[in-house]
Amino acid sequence: MILVVTGTGTGVGKTIATAALAARASGSVVVVKPVQTGVLPGEVGDIDDVRRLAGCEVVELVRLPDPLAPDTAARLAGVPLPSVAEHAARILSLADDHDTVIVEGAGGLLVRLDSDDGTLLDLASALGASVVIVVAAGLGTLNHTELTVQALRARGIEPSGLVIGSWPSDPDLASRCNREDLPRVTGVPVIAVLPAGVGTVEQSEFVAAVPGWFTAG
Repeated sequence: MILVVTGTGTGVGKTIATAALAARASGSVVVVKPVQTGVLPGEVGDIDDVRRLAGCEVVELVRLPDPLAPDTAARLAGVPLPSVAEHAARILSLADDHDTVIVEGAGGLLVRLDSDDGTLLDLASALGASVVIVVAAGLGTLNHTELTVQALRARGIEPSGLVIGSWPSDPDLASRCNREDLPRVTGVPVIAVLPAGVGTVEQSEFVAAVPGWFTAG
């Protein structure tokens, strides 16, 4: 199985959600980050956080220093990016040796992953992957989530589910209403709600808590 994890934007909890999905998966699991931006060589990136929390195999294909969209960061660094087709080939080769491949995107669904306007949406389509959308809890998330869902459906991809990536310990009225309204306005189920701050716990505590964050089924 290949699963693509995207977000409605930056900072919605996509990396922690990816780690939770990896910890929940059965069999051999590898998490792939096609492009990591804003991290220097030797620094801790998203993929390192996934490995620390889920304890699974991880692969990062490209790392760029500036905290920008991948195509912009690559242009400034003078680094050629692999095409979406090349990313897809690498990921499909990993799928030959693993039961589950989880691909964590960068930013949102339409962020460009290469220099030819190829996006995460293009990659998901090329892979024939299932897609999970990580969303914010607060005000504005309904619009952002609906736009992402519509973009996927326009390409014939039905999202597998929504994950609220960081649920506050004291949710405000907007967050409480959004939790109820997200599946109603999108037609996509909320499959997990991750408490804020869980990315700081030890691996054993994280893995043990994961089943409680997901709905049954």
